[in-house]
Amino acid sequence: MNEARRAVVHFVVPDGIDDPQRVSGGNRYDQQVRDGLRGSGWDLRMILVPEIGTTVVASALAELPDEALVLVDGLVAVREPPALGVHANRLRIVVLAHMVASATPQSSSAGMAMVATIDGERQSLRAAKRIITTSEFTRAELLAGGFAAPGTVVVARAGTQPAAATIASPSGGRLLCVGVVAPHKGQDLLIRALSHLTDVDGWRCTVVGSLDAAPAFVDDLAQSVRDGNLATRVSFTGVLAGKRLDDAYSRADLLVLPSRSESFGMVVAEGVARGIPVVAARVGGIPEAIPAGASGVFVPPEDPWAFEMVLRHWWGSPQWRRDLKDAAMLARATTRSWSDTIALIDSTLAEVAFSAAEVSA
Repeated sequence: MNEARRAVVHFVVPDGIDDPQRVSGGNRYDQQVRDGLRGSGWDLRMILVPEIGTTVVASALAELPDEALVLVDGLVAVREPPALGVHANRLRIVVLAHMVASATPQSSSAGMAMVATIDGERQSLRAAKRIITTSEFTRAELLAGGFAAPGTVVVARAGTQPAAATIASPSGGRLLCVGVVAPHKGQDLLIRALSHLTDVDGWRCTVVGSLDAAPAFVDDLAQSVRDGNLATRVSFTGVLAGKRLDDAYSRADLLVLPSRSESFGMVVAEGVARGIPVVAARVGGIPEAIPAGASGVFVPPEDPWAFEMVLRHWWGSPQWRRDLKDAAMLARATTRSWSDTIALIDSTLAEVAFSAAEVSA
């Protein structure tokens, strides 16, 4: 084990990272980073930033010693743009950017709502010695927006945990949609598509995800379900985690992801790890989450009609369902493990630690 891996790294994240009611892709990624870096030998110390307060990030950074190595969640970084700049020459800052926050009108992680500006995000990210992103899509967005120089950005896509393969039902009627129930996840588009498929017998759709992030949107969805005569076919479970989430995946024939925006698509990767075919909107980094092959079907964004046509074909063609299932089972062998992800982050932090040590020597 080298000296860098015995070094201290401070991980600055929203304080709801482990809140079971605030499950998100960003939180789950941060949890894997925390546990993985500790497992690989880093002395990782968590700094939990509360969602209330205007100078909490600046105060947290000010308490760290000179030359401290700091990994900062991107949503925390853009919350107080000047904070990182003030300490850029004193600390060794690496930002973990799950998305381009200023491209999303309102972003949240662990309940931390904030509105990022382009100038503020640029100020924050330019204070970092390295930026770790979760997709090539996000890397390209950062470079195109002038948020970072090419040599400073490292891509560490989310991994997956080992999971048992699902067994397809004869009808293919079990749909699963996973994600916080909010406008950017596009569940309204899926409901519109399903409302035109009531003539098809035997299907059910389970929507898994927090119902607290966008109450008005959830209310509108509930009304759309009633108007579309879908009350016996569409169910909203709220947040599921652990075995309950695994059980939901195990009962799925097809994973549906109608998102309007998505920086990567951890849900898709988890579906692929279980051999579940996917139909998803072609947005953001979602295509990166599906290995090469025919296990996924992409439709244009904001197009419920396209979802309807794919689903109608899915149920109308048993052979196509079998072909997609076979491809999804083959794709399981190409999924990325979390150990691969952590290795990339480990080496990035080590590089920053070593370069800083050489400068100081």
